Amino acid sequence: MIPMIMMMEHFISPSPTHNPFPHPPQQRVLGVTGPKKAAKAAASTGKSARFYPADDVSRPKHSRAKKHNAPKIRGSFTPGTVCILLSGRFRGKRVVCLKALDSGLLLVTGPYKINGVPLRRVNQAYVIGTSTKVDVSGVDVSKIDDAYFARVKSDSTEGEEEFFANDEAKPAVVTDQRKADQKKVDAAILKAVDAAPLMKNYLGSKFSLKKHDRPHKMIF
Repeated sequence: MIPMIMMMEHFISPSPTHNPFPHPPQQRVLGVTGPKKAAKAAASTGKSARFYPADDVSRPKHSRAKKHNAPKIRGSFTPGTVCILLSGRFRGKRVVCLKALDSGLLLVTGPYKINGVPLRRVNQAYVIGTSTKVDVSGVDVSKIDDAYFARVKSDSTEGEEEFFANDEAKPAVVTDQRKADQKKVDAAILKAVDAAPLMKNYLGSKFSLKKHDRPHKMIF
């Protein structure tokens, strides 16, 4: 019995050279996850930083897209399609779609002589494309792009007193180039409009909804 107890004490009693913690505790570094990354960060810096910036340093966000493409154009918007505007100062007017620009906007015109809508860009999200078509094969709008509608900065510099004294809004100045392009485009479209019966009256009428109308069941 005594030898058995001595053998148990021999196995239970720890050895003087036995270390219960064979690996030293690793130092944790703030902002670093994982033991390997923490050891690497501690070895590179040597010690934790004592200075922290008071303000957050803004860093540019990484973008995976090198080039942002223009939104896709719906198949119903083709050159010559009669469209209905749903927003803006000309909402409810029927216009003729001439082409889609690189920005994803649609180039439309009234024509101006029929309903007063000039050459302008519209967002396709606020436009209804109809099944009515107008022949615009003779219309040349190759020179009209997004840069054509860029605003020109005024050279006049007003002071603070002149700014508050003049309460009336300044009228928009239309350049002679815009007027000449409008007449050129409208002249080609009016020939196709006059050839189709009742097309001039259709473009001149305004779209509106009345009581008991169901837009979701309408066929444009």
